[in-house]
Amino acid sequence: MDTDAIYEQYLKAGLKLDLTRGKPCPEQLALSEAMDQTIAGNFFAEDGTDTRNYGGILGIDEARKLGARLLDVDAQNVLAGGNSSLTLMYQFLLWRRQIWRQQDPNTRPKFLCVVPGYDRHFTICEHLDIDMVTVGFNDQGPDMDRIEALLDADPALRGIWCVPKHSNPTGHTYSNETVQRLAELPNRCQQEFVVMWDNAYAVHDLVAQTQPLANLLKSAVQAGTAHSMALFASTSKITFSGAGLAFCGLSQTQLKAFEAFLAPQMIGFDKVNQLRHARFLKDAETLAKHMMAHQAILAPKFARVHEKLQPLAEAGLATFSQPVGGYFVSLDLTRASAKSVVALANAVGVTLTPAGATFPYGNDPDDKNIRIAPSFPDMMALDQALDVLVCCIFKASEQPKPS
Repeated sequence: MDTDAIYEQYLKAGLKLDLTRGKPCPEQLALSEAMDQTIAGNFFAEDGTDTRNYGGILGIDEARKLGARLLDVDAQNVLAGGNSSLTLMYQFLLWRRQIWRQQDPNTRPKFLCVVPGYDRHFTICEHLDIDMVTVGFNDQGPDMDRIEALLDADPALRGIWCVPKHSNPTGHTYSNETVQRLAELPNRCQQEFVVMWDNAYAVHDLVAQTQPLANLLKSAVQAGTAHSMALFASTSKITFSGAGLAFCGLSQTQLKAFEAFLAPQMIGFDKVNQLRHARFLKDAETLAKHMMAHQAILAPKFARVHEKLQPLAEAGLATFSQPVGGYFVSLDLTRASAKSVVALANAVGVTLTPAGATFPYGNDPDDKNIRIAPSFPDMMALDQALDVLVCCIFKASEQPKPS
C-alpha cells in the first residue's frame, strides 16, 4: 500500500466527515416522529395532572415508570427529569460535593475513573475540583482488585464512574460478580462513597441477545449500601437526542434529599415532554420493538467498522473492540501515536474524537486510544471516513511513537 500517495489524494478530495460523537442519525430520529401525535390536545396525566402547568420535580408517574424500566428499579425510586442525564449527574455530584466540603473541608475529594471512559464524566470532575484516579478493565469489567486496593489505601476517594452495559467506548458489560463487588464498595470506606451508575446504553443492543446486567440496587440493598448508589439513564439515543428525558434512580431517603436540593433551582421539568414519551413508549414490548428498529439501522454500520479495521489487526497495527451494543468502537494503536493519527485525519477533513479524550485530563499515558462513533454518518460517508482512518494509521505507523 502506497500510503503517502493515497493520503495525498485524500488531501485533494475536500472531505468533510465526522466520527466524533455518538449522535443518532436522521433515520433513527425519524423512528420517533409519531411521538408528537400522542398528545393530540390531551395534556392530562393519568392521575389528572395538567402537564402544561407548574410543579412536580420528581416528574409525572407515567414518566417515572418509563425510567424504572430503563433503570431496573421501582418507579418510587425514580426522578424523571429533562433532556439531559448529564445535567442530573452534574447536579447530583454538586450536591454531594457541597456535603463533602462541609464534612471535611481540608480534604480534596477524588473519584475513580474506569478507562478508557466517557470524557464528559471527567469534565464534571474537573469542573467540581474532584481529582481523578484511573483504573483499567479486565474481561469482567472494571479491575475490581485494583479498585478495592485503592479504596483501602486512600480515604480521599469518594466515588466511581461506571457505564455498566456496553461501556463507552469499550463495549464491556459488567459481570454479575463485578456488580456485586461494586455494590459492596461503600462498606470498605470510613467516608461516604457513591457509585455513579450511568446506564446510558441499557437497551441499546446490536444483536438479538446480549449478556444481561445484574441489578445494582438489589445487590446494594442486600449489602446495606443502597444510599450510596446513584443510577442514571435517558432516552437521548432512544427518541430525540436533543429533546428526550433523563432519569435518576436513588434510595427513597436520597431521592427525597436530592429533590430538596433541586427545589430552589426549579419548579419542575417539562411534563408535556414527559407525557408524550410515556405514551409513545407505553410498555416494555413497545420499547423493545422500537429498539429493534434502531438496531436494524446501527448494526450494519458497526459491522462495516469491523470490516474496515480488520487489515489493521492483520498487520499488527491495532486492536479494536467488537461491541454487541452501545454507540462506540474503541481502537488501540500498537505502533502509531493516536495524536499523530488524529492530526493526519483532521488535515484531510475527517474529524475524530481528540486523542486522549477517553482519559481524565485528556492524558492517555500510552497515546494509543481512539474512540470511533459510527452512528451518525450514512454508509457512504462512513466508508470514506474509515478508509481515511486506516490510511492515516498505516502512514503514522511507519514512524515510531514519540517518547
